[in-house]
Amino acid sequence: MKLAFSTLGVPGLPLPDVLRLATAHGYHGVELRAHREEPVHPGIGPGERAEVAAEFKASGVRLLGLAGYARVAAPGDDEPVLAEIRGLLDLARDLGAPYVRVFPGADLLGQPPQEADATAARRLGVAAEWAADSGVRILLETHDSHRTGADAIRILGPVGHRHVGALWDVMHTWLGGEQPSETYAALAPHLGYVQVKDIASADDTTPLPLGAGVLPLAECVEVLSRHGWDGWLCWEYEKRWYEAAAPLPELLDGGRDHLDRLLHDSA
Repeated sequence: MKLAFSTLGVPGLPLPDVLRLATAHGYHGVELRAHREEPVHPGIGPGERAEVAAEFKASGVRLLGLAGYARVAAPGDDEPVLAEIRGLLDLARDLGAPYVRVFPGADLLGQPPQEADATAARRLGVAAEWAADSGVRILLETHDSHRTGADAIRILGPVGHRHVGALWDVMHTWLGGEQPSETYAALAPHLGYVQVKDIASADDTTPLPLGAGVLPLAECVEVLSRHGWDGWLCWEYEKRWYEAAAPLPELLDGGRDHLDRLLHDSA
């Protein structure tokens, strides 16, 4: 498996510095948070896009994906959501990113579950054709209203398109009470990559160094290895939302070493 980290852990850091961190600490790739707070987002122009693609190529670091914020199951008109996804797909195509991340984002209090599932499947079905044309894959993250693999498959199953898949966030499936083996069984046909992290408890989700918390990282890696999955593990350290959390750069070596140990033990 290949290792990456998300720029959510180093909010606002210029791309050259991000790439230097990845190279210096032995990470194969980077997931870019595609938000207007960040240097790289769908609003940048053709010249900036060409520069970003060239910087990745020169560094030897892979651009794993763009972490977008489109909420495919949210109530309301389809067009604004589809426009947001299209903007992400266009940026991913221009930068050479294989994946874009979207959220479910249903209104659990205002939408019947079947309606939210159908809304998300309809929108992703439309966007799948654009993704195919762009050579990019849309990944629905296990998150918010659809935090388990069992939740996500209610959307992904009806879409049934190879350019729409799943991003497994291990924290959310754990918070949803799902075992790693259950998540893998649900998502395996659709799995793009896996976001790893660690936290102290269900009540305290402040990011911790990998291995210092309660999330079942060893079990997740073991399940993936046992099934011969050879994709990406991306450390999503949510520093952006927790200012008191330790800076990510000083944790990168330890995180890489911890994942390397888990991969060795599960081999």
